[in-house]
Amino acid sequence: MRIAFFELEGWEKGPINARLGRGNQITCISGPLNDGNIAQVRDAEVLGLFIYSRLDAKRLAKLPKLKMVATFSTGFDHIDVAECTRRGIAVANVPTYGSHTVAEHTMALMLSLAKKIILCAERTRAGDFSIEGLRTFDLADKNLGMIGFGRIGSQAARMARALSMKVWVYDPYADDNLLDLLRCQRARTLDELLAKADVVTLHAPLTPQTEHIINKATISKMKKGVIIINTARGGLIDTQALVEGLDSGHVGGAGLDVLEEETAIKEERQLAAPEFAASVNMKTLVANHRLLNKHMNVIITPHNAFNSHEALRRILDTSMDNIEAYVRGKTANAVNGKELAGKKRKARAKKKNKR
Repeated sequence: MRIAFFELEGWEKGPINARLGRGNQITCISGPLNDGNIAQVRDAEVLGLFIYSRLDAKRLAKLPKLKMVATFSTGFDHIDVAECTRRGIAVANVPTYGSHTVAEHTMALMLSLAKKIILCAERTRAGDFSIEGLRTFDLADKNLGMIGFGRIGSQAARMARALSMKVWVYDPYADDNLLDLLRCQRARTLDELLAKADVVTLHAPLTPQTEHIINKATISKMKKGVIIINTARGGLIDTQALVEGLDSGHVGGAGLDVLEEETAIKEERQLAAPEFAASVNMKTLVANHRLLNKHMNVIITPHNAFNSHEALRRILDTSMDNIEAYVRGKTANAVNGKELAGKKRKARAKKKNKR
């Protein structure tokens, strides 16, 4: 088959050619699909691409042999899925790839704040081995309040239980069997969770219902000295309210891998794309909130929780799995699989009726 890939990092070309090169014609283009290069892949039967490669009806019309699109992302709003379905083109995504990776980063931020790892390292790097002002606290037997209990939240809960933390979960969709298996307690209300938690971690999607779920009112219901960790979406926290909580001492510390200004981010992998780097200056955006330099009990990482070798390889491997499944006549992670199956059933029925 003729398979064309766009928006690749250099290291990805080797695994692609090793796995798909035999018996297939592979084209690899480092930049996104656009009107200038689409003619190069006019005969492509399969496309592998990322979110900066917009695939609308006009571009689909220029790809008459296209049968399958594999996006290296969870989201797929850069693809006109309805038009693909109309044309009989399967669209597959990567539903999950970083649950362990992001959960580990969550725990790293929590441990770094509890054990003052950054302050300790900076002091000893300067040649100062005194421990004055470096007293820490144990996480064992502390209450961890988790907002959201999906793939990442449940992985973080496993890790927290291994540290002998008591885990409370606020998520109306949390699976009761999984809660029991991990020995986690369900909080009936958000207020109940906030009142119990020594540490609050966020693992929820950003929706109109969850935007600013951490705000001035909810912070006031937390224990004095609470630690807040966010590796999900920046908009879950009202940053100004967080700054005020830190200023007053009510919030004892914060570990943030995501920031409220990151509204342009839909897929973590886009952080590695030059198109994103050219459009956003996060240092300027966050400076107004005085989080970077004023508070020594705040750790900010540059939305890097997803960025492990293993997670990025899982994105690539899952995308290649999706393509190989299609080549074998099967479907894997097809976002329009049911619609295409329905079209095939109707076509078979129509053909049978004609007979």
